[in-house]
Amino acid sequence: MSMRSIFFEDYEVGASRETFGRTITETDIVVHAGQTGDFYPHHMDAEWCKTQDFKQRIAHGTLIFSVGVGMSAGEINPEAFSYGYDRLRFIKPVFIGDTIRVRITIKERRAYAKREDHGIVVEQVEVINQHGAAVLVCEHLLLVKKKSLQG
Repeated sequence: MSMRSIFFEDYEVGASRETFGRTITETDIVVHAGQTGDFYPHHMDAEWCKTQDFKQRIAHGTLIFSVGVGMSAGEINPEAFSYGYDRLRFIKPVFIGDTIRVRITIKERRAYAKREDHGIVVEQVEVINQHGAAVLVCEHLLLVKKKSLQG
């Protein structure tokens, strides 16, 4: 992984990048359940799931979010850090054996009232399955240092 300074002014609205795929496994689901304590039958009980709408176990939404965040990490930018996530939605289920990839698009740049030497960059994050369908979307907020004060 490399490191490169990217300042607020350098982010171009509309620019996007996409990751390689990662297949979600039963092990991913079991480990995530153990880490979080979320052993709901939707994730753990294959027989019960056969009686439900999706007919099979589904990955935790929080697992897909976590994996997607990890996949979307690119270069290390010492001028920015994560300020949080907004508008997180689990759109479609992810099943064991599904392969996901992440598309990150710069959606917006805006002022940050608390620190005039920084701005907010909003990244639209879309986790997409092997069929091209979005399974999770959210906005990642980056707090990014400006090159110079623009008064």
